[in-house]
This record gives sequence, C-alpha cells and structure tokens, in this order.
Amino acid sequence: MQKQKNKQKKPQAQAPATKPENRLTEGSLRFYPLLLATTALLITCGLLIFHESDYLFRAQELNLFLYTPLFLKQQMVVAGGFLSYTGAYFTQYFYHPWLGAMLLCMWLGSLMWLVKKAFGVPSRWAVLLLIPAALVLLTDFNLGYWFYYLKLHGHFFVTAIGTSAAVALAWAYRAVMGSGRGDRVATYRMVGAQTLMTIAALVGYPLMGFYALLAVALMGVVTWRLPLSLTLKAIATTLAVLLMAFVPMVYYRLVYYQTSWDNIWWTALPNYPDTDGLSPYYYTYMALVASLLAFAACYLPGRKPSPIAKPFLWGGTQLLLTAAIAAGTWHFWYKDTTFHEELQMNACVEQQDWEGVLAIARSHEGEPTRMMVTLKNLALFRLGRAGNEMYNYRDGARQPAASFELRMAQLSGKNLYLYYGLPNYCYRWCLEDGVEYGWRVEHLKNMTLCSILNQEHTVAKKYIDLLKQTKYYGEWAERYEPLTQPIAQKKVDSDPALGPIRRLMNGIDILGSDQSLVELFLLNIHAYRKTDDLVCAELVLLSALQLKDIPAFWRAFNQYALLMKDRHIPRHYQEAAYLYGHLENTVDISRMPFDESVRQSYEAFMKLAQQCQNMSEERMKDVFYPRFGNTFYYNYFLMRNMKSY
Repeated sequence: MQKQKNKQKKPQAQAPATKPENRLTEGSLRFYPLLLATTALLITCGLLIFHESDYLFRAQELNLFLYTPLFLKQQMVVAGGFLSYTGAYFTQYFYHPWLGAMLLCMWLGSLMWLVKKAFGVPSRWAVLLLIPAALVLLTDFNLGYWFYYLKLHGHFFVTAIGTSAAVALAWAYRAVMGSGRGDRVATYRMVGAQTLMTIAALVGYPLMGFYALLAVALMGVVTWRLPLSLTLKAIATTLAVLLMAFVPMVYYRLVYYQTSWDNIWWTALPNYPDTDGLSPYYYTYMALVASLLAFAACYLPGRKPSPIAKPFLWGGTQLLLTAAIAAGTWHFWYKDTTFHEELQMNACVEQQDWEGVLAIARSHEGEPTRMMVTLKNLALFRLGRAGNEMYNYRDGARQPAASFELRMAQLSGKNLYLYYGLPNYCYRWCLEDGVEYGWRVEHLKNMTLCSILNQEHTVAKKYIDLLKQTKYYGEWAERYEPLTQPIAQKKVDSDPALGPIRRLMNGIDILGSDQSLVELFLLNIHAYRKTDDLVCAELVLLSALQLKDIPAFWRAFNQYALLMKDRHIPRHYQEAAYLYGHLENTVDISRMPFDESVRQSYEAFMKLAQQCQNMSEERMKDVFYPRFGNTFYYNYFLMRNMKSY
C-alpha cells in the first residue's frame, strides 16, 4: 500500500512547469491608443504649422466672429447655427496658425477618444481610430479654390465639432441602455434611451443640423448590437428613421422656412454645387459617415477580447494600416504649389510687402496664373520699377488647378481694385460677396478703407466698430479710426497705404459693370485716361502696353514723355516704341533717344526670328526665351491669347 501511494505521488512531484505564453492582452496595450493618437496628432500639427500656415491664416480672414449677442442670433436663423457659431469662434484662432492648428488637432484627438469609448473599440485596433480623424482633416484640406466660395460659416471646425458631438450623443445613448452583460435591457432603460434619442433630434437639430441626425442614426445602429428582443430593436429603429425623416420637415414648416427644401437634411454641411451630378467633395463626408456607422455596427457589448496570439503579425498589420491611412490622406490633400504661392502673395499685398510679392514671383517654377501676374505687376508699379522689370518675370496664363470656373474677383480682385484706385469696385464686390457667401473680416477691412477713401466717415466708423468686436482686428480698426474724421483728409493723403490709392482715383472711380473680368477691366479703364500726374501717366502707359493697343500706346507714351521731360524713359517703354515705330511707321521715331541696348536687342531678335520662321510657336518660345524672355518683343510676338478670369 505504501509503495502504491508513492507511485501515485511521484508523477505529481515531477510534473513540468507550464511555459508562459508570449501574448499581448488588452491590459498590456492600455497605453497604445494614447501613444498612437499623440504621435499622429503631433505629426499632423507640425505639418499644418510648417506647410499650411498661409492657408490657415487666410481661413480666419475669410471668417468672422463677433463678441456680440446679435451675432449669435444671426447664426441661429438656420438649423445648425450654433455649430457654425462655435466653428467661427475657433477659426478666428488661425490668426496665429500654430494656435489654430493645435486647437484643431485637439478636437481630432477628442473625436478619436469619443469613438473608442462610444463604440468600445479594443486597444489592439486603435489604429482604426485614425480613419475618422483623417477624413475630418480632409474636409478642410482637400478644398483648394473652393476655399474662397464656402458659404458654411466656421467650416474649418464644424465637421470636427459636429462629428464629436454626434458620437458623444451615441455614447450617452449606449450608456443609458447599459452594457447588457448577459441580461436583457430593462424596460426603464429602453424608455430612457428612446427619450434621449428624441431629445437629441428635437433639440440637436436646431443646434447642429445634420450632425444631430447623424447621432440618431448611430443610436439606431448601436441598438442592434444590444441584447434586445427583435421587437424592441425594430421599435427603436423605426423611431430613429421617423425622427430623421420628420424632424427637419417640422422645423422647416414652423421655423426654418427660408432654408431650401432640398437642404433641410444637410444643414451644417458645406454646399458644393456641381452641374454634372454629385460633387466629389461630398465623398469625404460620405466616407466619414460610413466609417462611423461601421464602428457602431461592430460594437461588441460586454465581450472581452482574447489575447493576441501572434504579436508580430498584429504589429505588421498595424504598420500597414497606419501607412495606408497616411498615404490616403496625403493623396487626397490639396497640394498645388501655385495655390499656396497665391495665398502668400495676397498676404504680402495686404501687408504692403511689395518685395515679398516679387520674391514669390521669382521663386515660382513654370507658367504663372494670371492672378500671380497681376499681383506681380501691381507690386512693380507700387515700387516704381514696372517699366524696367515687368518682363524680367515669366508671363503666362496657367489655368488654376480647380474643377470649376473661377473668378479673380473672389480671389484677389478686391485688392487689385483697391490698390489701382477703384475703391467703389472693391466695395461693390465686398458687398455682393458678403451677401452671397457671408460676411468676412476681409470684407470689413476693405470696406473700411474704401469708405475712408470716399470720405464716407459715418460708414467707415460703422465698420470700424464691428472690427473692434473681433478678437484680433481691434488694433487695426483703432489705427484707421482717426482717419474717419473730416479734418483728417491730409492724413489720408500722407498715409503710406491710402495716399498712393487716393492719387490714382481722380475721374475714374465711377461704378459700372466689369463683367467679372477684373484684369481686363482694369487695363481698359486705365489705358485711355488723360492725366497730368506722372504716376497716373505711367499706369496709363503700363495698361496700354499690356493691352498691345498701338494707338492707345502712342497717346499714353506721349503723355508720359511730356511729364517725364528730360528724364530717362524706362527700358520696356523704349522697346515698345522702337518696335511699334518699325511695325507701322505711323510715328517718326528717328529723333527719339533710344538706348543702344534697345536697338541691339531689337535687331538680334528680328535676326533670330528670320532664322526660326518655320518653327512652331511653342518651339520658338523655347528658343527665344533664354535671350529675349525679358523684353517686350518676346511678349508682343509670343505671349498671345492669354485668358484672364
């Protein structure tokens, strides 16, 4: 018996110890979502600050937030108005691009955290939280030139805030319903949850518009993942569908009747009209909604995930998904260099940094757009160097990278009108765009300057008082406030920004129709002026030169030469006179004191033209540009049919 007991104990004593498994658990990955989100958001914030600062700064110029009760009331006249109000508040911080970028990334971080909590995303799949954040980011940075035409106030933060609010409401709904760990949801929880759904629709729609309906949709989908009977799930789903369908209709009939019927379900979303069907810009929003619905549909209440059996396979999957999300975001990001250079040039114009405009024009690679050309010519004119340097920069008419028709009036046309001495046209476009696209800081600033130039002091004071209600433009308004007094007109004439404009205004600022063609209108209105002011006379000559109107050029040239007296005529004007004198022989140029370099370059140009007469025009451009690209001869013969907009 003793031996038998020993035999029984022996195997127990010699049993080998179990080898610990090399597996990752949810507990060991609890800091992984935080590390992943922090890294992604820091990289995003850095990219925004270093590569999109001009874009972000321009965003707040095309935004307006006033610290007045009336401003809030004005936003609330449409569904989703409070969301626009909040978005406009945060957008103003792009005045400091680093600060606005940080706030935007904080909202993206809160969205990722809410999605994880609301839909119980396991830590192992935290990389999927980057998808909605990336899609929200793209709604702001795939716009391109649509940036100027947005009618949704506070657009840059609306999607982030609205989506976060929708997910937070879905999380609250799920919390009211309970986790349902093995037990049926109690009746009182079901009633409370449906009450919350109803309140979210009725109260949320006036505040958030579409995003309140999105919250209801997420609640309806989550319901199917909870331990409910089929009947209760059907009731909850039916309620969600009815709320999404009829709440906008009720508000449309009773409150928001001025909203278009087609848009009552989409308020607080931007409007991208497209004549060929659904605009591609909506695809990002569709993908965002689809991703959130997928998160809701995959919610697993009360189920603890098993350990990760193959950590290396899991790690490789995480890297691949991260790379795919980053590559997709970068692919759809609007990266056109010319667009960003135009933003930089426009910022330089507003700061009176004319050398900065020229530096950007010099650094541009390839053919410029007409807006870049006009801003460059404006800078040269303000510096008094256009007659010698205008053709030192590449000319052209590259079409902007936009899928729709652009108008320079909405881009930088207002500044062109203002600085070329036509404040009434600047004021008119600010007023029309303010009505069409909403009031912006840019509008108020330009209308202030236009009113001061036109000696409309009461009107100027009104705009200055509005700008004082902004966070960052109060100092700008206070700077110009003394100029609103009738006795301050001498100060206006001596002001470095307004004085040169006032000098150009005499006799031309009579409001008419420009057919939305800013550049051509400016050239035509200036080219045929009569003036006894030397600066105005040079502008007249420059305009006639660019129009290539020979009779207009000779009238402007004679007017300019008389005012110049014995001073040296700039090179480009000599080139045009020498060329036109040989082309038509209507004006005797034999006694004109042309520079020898002008004569020599003309002879060399014509000699080369004889040698290249059988070449195509495009081939001739390549041959002539290295030697003659900086001459009027090249521009006259080889830069033709350039379309303005």
